[in-house]
Amino acid sequence: MKKRKHETLFLVILHTLLFRRRKQRIHRFLTLASALFAAILCLTLFFSPPIHQHHLINPISFINGTGFHMSLQQDHIFRVPMGGGSLSGDVWISKQSKFYHGCSDSSNSFPTAEVNTHPNRYLMIATSGGLNQQRTGVNIFFYPNSRAQSLIENNLYPLVVIVDAVVAAHILNAILVVPKLDQKSYWKDSSNFSEIFDVDWFISRISKDVKIIRDLPRIGDKIITPYTTRVPRKCNAKCYQTRILPILKKKHAVQLTKFDYRLSNRLTTDMQKLRCRVNYHALKFTDPITEMSRKLVERIRMKSRHFVALHLRFEPDMLAFSGCYYGGGDKERKELGKIRKRWKTLHARNPDKEQRNGKCPLTPEEIGLMLRALGFGNDVHIYVASGEIYGGEETLAPLKALFPNFYSKDTIASKEELAPFSSFSSRMAALDFMVCDESDVFVSNNNGNMARMLAGRRRYFDHKPTIRPNAKKLNNLLLHRNNMTWEEFASQIRTSQIGFMGEPMEVKPGRGEFHENPTACICADSEMDSGAATISGMGEASDGQVGEEDQEWSDTEYTENELETQ
Repeated sequence: MKKRKHETLFLVILHTLLFRRRKQRIHRFLTLASALFAAILCLTLFFSPPIHQHHLINPISFINGTGFHMSLQQDHIFRVPMGGGSLSGDVWISKQSKFYHGCSDSSNSFPTAEVNTHPNRYLMIATSGGLNQQRTGVNIFFYPNSRAQSLIENNLYPLVVIVDAVVAAHILNAILVVPKLDQKSYWKDSSNFSEIFDVDWFISRISKDVKIIRDLPRIGDKIITPYTTRVPRKCNAKCYQTRILPILKKKHAVQLTKFDYRLSNRLTTDMQKLRCRVNYHALKFTDPITEMSRKLVERIRMKSRHFVALHLRFEPDMLAFSGCYYGGGDKERKELGKIRKRWKTLHARNPDKEQRNGKCPLTPEEIGLMLRALGFGNDVHIYVASGEIYGGEETLAPLKALFPNFYSKDTIASKEELAPFSSFSSRMAALDFMVCDESDVFVSNNNGNMARMLAGRRRYFDHKPTIRPNAKKLNNLLLHRNNMTWEEFASQIRTSQIGFMGEPMEVKPGRGEFHENPTACICADSEMDSGAATISGMGEASDGQVGEEDQEWSDTEYTENELETQ
């Protein structure tokens, strides 16, 4: 009996020892597994790409019972109102605009075409790119999938080329031959000058300043063959007289190629005013383009008395060129990196630095938040001039949630109506340009070619509001918006946008491109308390106070790199 008890006790002790050892082994295994998991987690976090919260699309998903849009990230703090608040009645006017008007008449000392023109001097201009380049002078190529709307930015730029060509002809005492539009570039647009602009109007309106003919004349049975050359970028009057005039005297006909950014901002007041007479009075689109754009504007105004035109500029090619990062991970880096390789001489950029310096286009959602903070409610109607948005409808969704009355020319006109224009990039660009110009408020997402041209035009004609995001200041606000109330956010947005709303005199005379800030052609009315002085002598030249420096990055840099690529 005692023996059996001892055996039982021995087995119990043995079992206890074995159970303890097994428990210790399990504990050691769990400890080791936990340490291994923690190490893997740390490595994953260390090597994963950084999240740029500022540009992540954060859709505004629903409306609560109090009438506020709510952000899902912190719905107890950052609530976006549906309405524009107390400012909603003041967003459609420029407070000081009634005191200023466009003035581009020449002085009595400015020589007329009859006195200035030499009969055997002919100037021809070879434009590059589309309409935008040919009005000013830049050629641009785009990511094929964003082609449909990137043309707006490029194909309106020829307008400035034409303007500058008239001024160059006057400097050289030459007869200008109607410019030939580029028909061989990426756009393959076969349109000629007369299919976009009213040629007879152009020739007659500028006839007192520069003689213009349609084609080079013949000498006997021979057609004059022009001598082909080019001038440096931003060449001033003395530069033209030194480099081109001797050739013109000898050859009688000169064709200037690559005529983009080939005329300086540093010109006399009379020459700047000539620029304005050409740009704002002599260049008129053809009747079909004018009529179609008028219909588009009328259809929008049938729905709303006022409307905003928005140039989003969020196409893949622009984002790739900017070197910015929008939170799309490896997929975004691969897609935009592939496009970026098109620019052979483009240096690598630090996305965080570009963002801090305000050189990254805002996302559609961020543009929408800015507009709401400025007083635009969800009942505001928006016309969008933009191409294939990077990220498609998913990227546009937050903007459409903020502003459901959302249009483009494709949604307010039928395919049949757009058929005469849709195969021609320059004509489609002209439609968007005119609708944006007729809008009550124009909003650009960067200081690109189209934005600058429209800003200058809208300053000249009654200073209609033109909003450009102050991206450098807005960046930090947008990045930390969920750490503040809507009221705080909106107040700081309004403060940051002072000087970026298209008000008179907000751009210092002599700053920026002349086509954006035509101070030589803006006069102050005598009723102003500050004196009746025109501001025409403050921004142009007395041989040249208009600076071409101190500009934030814009499509100008993009354009110049495109030319090198070409």
